[in-house]
Amino acid sequence: MPEGVGISSCCLSGKVQDGKPTGSVRTIAGLSTYVAEPTNNSKAQSIVFLVDIFGYTFPNVRLLADSYARAGFTAYIPDVHEGDSLPISFLQDVEPPLPTRESLTLVQKTAATAKVGATLGPWLIKHREAVSKPIIDGFIREIRKTPGTDKVGVIGFCWGGRYAILAAHETDPALAVDTAYACHPSLVAIPADFEGVKRPLSLALGDKDSLLGEKEVGQIKEIMEKKGEVESDVRVYEDQVHGFALRGDWGSDKDKKAMDEAEKQGIEWFKKHLDRSK
Repeated sequence: MPEGVGISSCCLSGKVQDGKPTGSVRTIAGLSTYVAEPTNNSKAQSIVFLVDIFGYTFPNVRLLADSYARAGFTAYIPDVHEGDSLPISFLQDVEPPLPTRESLTLVQKTAATAKVGATLGPWLIKHREAVSKPIIDGFIREIRKTPGTDKVGVIGFCWGGRYAILAAHETDPALAVDTAYACHPSLVAIPADFEGVKRPLSLALGDKDSLLGEKEVGQIKEIMEKKGEVESDVRVYEDQVHGFALRGDWGSDKDKKAMDEAEKQGIEWFKKHLDRSK
């Protein structure tokens, strides 16, 4: 039986970055979509961003999409929650930075977990796989049909990380992505979600992620290593909690370095697998 890995207060933690996104919002496949384009406006190498629970308006994910556009990709962030993402006000309510978290008492940790359950439980039911995956599949199908599009990759964070992995299962040419990158995915089923991977997959995980412990990370590595026909790259970042690649603290040198390295990991992965000349 698959082992389900849940969701915790880590999903509500992190920092909002400074900066002004430079892309535009359009309607694609019936979804409001943030689009960041490279200077040459080429759609040949396109990347679909699958968001965390804070959705497509979260400044951090838009700024990251802008960065990918500067690297030569067209980046799309669809509102796959259809206007029902969790408000950013939750971001600082539950999970403090790692040093503070490690000093919490058992009672405090229990209270935080209870608060998360009350916040996320109904939301996760509403946005379960049977509802969300068809929305994501429909968007990828539309991007595949977009004139000028050659190869398509997908990147996902937290809640969206699992759907990036599931996108790498697809073999239908109309829906399949060429490669996927998942950062600190949540709600993954081990081994099922990884055994089904058929496209190159890169993973960025934190060693302090309360959703994916050392045991789970070891299982994932073992599964992917056995899939010799599918290229994979599993990297574990030291002292990083769930959400670090998108919601890390730029005021911390270690957190900022991890965010930068995770971004570099993704850009290099997509350049390798979306560039037809390679």
